[in-house]
Formats: sequence, structure tokens, C-alpha cells
Amino acid sequence: MNTLPIVKRGVMKGMRFERDKSISAAVFLYGFFSFIVIFFLVIMLRLFQLTIVRGDYYKRISEQNRIREFIIEPKRGEIVDRKGFVIVKNDSPDTQQNESRLTSHRTYQDPETIAHLIGYRQKADKADFANDLCLYKLQSRDKVGKKGIEKLFECTLRGRHGKKLIEVDAKGNSIKTLSLLPPEDGKRVTLAFDSDLQKKAYELIKDKKAAVVGLKPTTGEVLVFVSSPSFNPQDFEDANESVTRQIINGENKPLFNRASEGVYPPGSIFKPVVATAALEEKKITVDTLVEDTGQIKAGPITFGNWYFLQYGKTEGMIDVVKAIRRSNDIFFYKTGALVTTAKIKTWAEKFGFAQKTNIGFEEAEGLVPSEFWKEEVLKDQWYLGDTYNLAIGQGFISVTPLQVAQATAVFANGGYLCSPQLLKLTT
Repeated sequence: MNTLPIVKRGVMKGMRFERDKSISAAVFLYGFFSFIVIFFLVIMLRLFQLTIVRGDYYKRISEQNRIREFIIEPKRGEIVDRKGFVIVKNDSPDTQQNESRLTSHRTYQDPETIAHLIGYRQKADKADFANDLCLYKLQSRDKVGKKGIEKLFECTLRGRHGKKLIEVDAKGNSIKTLSLLPPEDGKRVTLAFDSDLQKKAYELIKDKKAAVVGLKPTTGEVLVFVSSPSFNPQDFEDANESVTRQIINGENKPLFNRASEGVYPPGSIFKPVVATAALEEKKITVDTLVEDTGQIKAGPITFGNWYFLQYGKTEGMIDVVKAIRRSNDIFFYKTGALVTTAKIKTWAEKFGFAQKTNIGFEEAEGLVPSEFWKEEVLKDQWYLGDTYNLAIGQGFISVTPLQVAQATAVFANGGYLCSPQLLKLTT
């Protein structure tokens, strides 16, 4: 084996060591300069992003710190009665408030008297935003009509929101107004009802479970629309949660509108409808006489006339006019049987029973029963006694006070069925 001398081997090792130091220095310098280049590239890219790519974004943030936007609610439209008396008004918002929103406030006159007619407002929820069909859309934290006129004429009453831009200093203090888009106030709604009649009607039924509806026969205009027990819509407007919770959960159901949602047997009010059916179907004439026997039987059941049951007296031979005037049950028992249940139902529906009036409020349809209905729903057959009961407005029949007012107006206006009108009609 050929080997190098010791001296030569040492020289070779030293040369390799020097060469390794040179390479390490070069690598260090290359890495250092590469780091410097990359660092500056990152700085330049970040600067490019801040100034060019997202410059507008940060400019907007800066402007927002300097400029504040205020939402100005419009003045909600007034609600007045047929005489022009203001029933509901909206207080003007304070445009000097240093807040992000300028809020308006609703005031109700004689609130319990008008509650079921006018309704109330509450803060809009998700469903309200989703179903908002008005031209001027709801804004965050808006209140919206939940019942009655406030709900039915929401789009008319609402108006358009305004905006106000204010320059502020570093502490948030107002310096000056930069721009102002005034709100567009809601429109006034003139109702057909008479506030004096409304008050009187409410006084008569206050603290009772009752309703009063009065229509102008020739037009269908709603002059009186009262339900009791009532509530104070101002509590909802003022967001008095403890009180509104009691109203909502009240045992007497003060929110329940008995005028349009409650259903009851009409009783003798229904007799003119049966008389009309008998005359129109030519089962009787104005000269037809029926003997008041005091009592009449339908199978094992005896049906009596109120005059006989209370005083033990009868009224002899009576025609349709006297039968209506005296509300004689015997006449209508016999007449109803002649007309038949099916025809009574047909004519009752012509008078608007068993269907909604489309007044715009929540309302029940009620029921005018038939033989088929009893068989299908109650699983029982129809008896002659059922016809007797129906003929005097008792038994299974149920109607709303609003339907009764609409039907009886037909006799007062010469035979026209007028739909209830909440707004005052121009003449």
C-alpha cells in the first residue's frame, strides 16, 4: 500500500478545513442576503395590500371613526275618527339626540276603548322582516303593527326612514352635520268609526265578556267596534313587559277580539233571516197565519214559546210581521220546518253567515249546520227538533257579532249586503 508521509497528510487536512470555512461563510452570507430580500418583499407586499388592495376598506374605517350615521324614524301617520278627532298620534323624534337612532313614540287616546279596533305595535321580529311587503322596508329595531288598524294599514302609516351624517371628534362629540336626508312621514288614516259612540258602547259593556258592533246600513262603514274585556295598547308601545305579559296570559283573554273572533248562537236575531227564506221560497206569504199554541212537540221533546213559558199565554193567529215583532217561537218552529234545513242554510249564507266578512281583521267563520254536517262531525242523525232550534237561532248555529251587524243591515238598507268598511268613505 502506498501511503503519504505524515507531513503531507497533515497539509491536506488543513487545506480541507480552510475550504470548509469558506463554504460556511458563503452560505451564511447567501442566507442573510436572501432573508433581507424576502423581508423587504414581504414589507412591500403588505404595503401594497394595505394601500392598494384594501386601501378603500381602511379609508372607510377611518371615515366611520370620524363620521356617524343616525337613522331617523319617520313620524308615523295619525289615526283619526270620522269627525277628524285624533285618536292615535306619533310624537316627533328628537333630532338633536346624540344616538345612533332617533326613536319616535306612539300615543293612544282612550286606549282601552279603541284597543281591539286600533290594535298595537311591538318590535319587529324575524317573521315581520321576512313578510314585509311595504314599499319602505323595516329597519333594525323598528316597531310594527301587530293587531287591528296598526297592522292592517302598516304600509300606509309607516313612512320612509331618514338619515343624518354627523362629524365627530376623537371623543365622539358632535362637530357638525355633514348631510341630512329627511324622513318621509306616514300618511293619516281616517276611520269610519265615531269615537263618541265607541266610548258609550264601551261604558255599557266594560268589565263584561261582550262585544258591540254598529254599521252604517247604506255603506257598511263601521261606526262602533268594541270588545270587552279590553287592554291598554300603550303598554305595548312603551314596552312595559311585566304588564304586557299579564295581558297576553290574562285569564279573561283581553286580547281576544270578541267582535270578530267570538262565535255565539244568534238567537231571535236570526228569525228575520228565516222569514226571508220562507217568503222567497214561497213557503208563506205576508198573509199566512200560524196559530200560536204555546207549545209544539218534536218526537218526545216539547218546544215552547217564551210568552207561554213565562206567562202561560198564547197569541192566537199571527202573521209573519207580528211573529217578528213579538219574536214568536211557535211561528218560526213551524215555518222553519216548511222551509227545510237546507234552504235555511242557503239563505243564511246569502246574508253573510258561515263565512268571513273580509274586514281585514282576524275573524271566525262561524257555522250554519246542516244534516250532512251533523252526520259527518257529530256522527248523529238530524232530527226535527234540530230544525226547530235552527229556526230560532239556537242549537248548533254560531255567528260573530260582526256577521250579525252585517246581516241585520240588509233589512235597514232595502236588501243590500254591504261588506264592513273600516275607512270613512268620501261622499
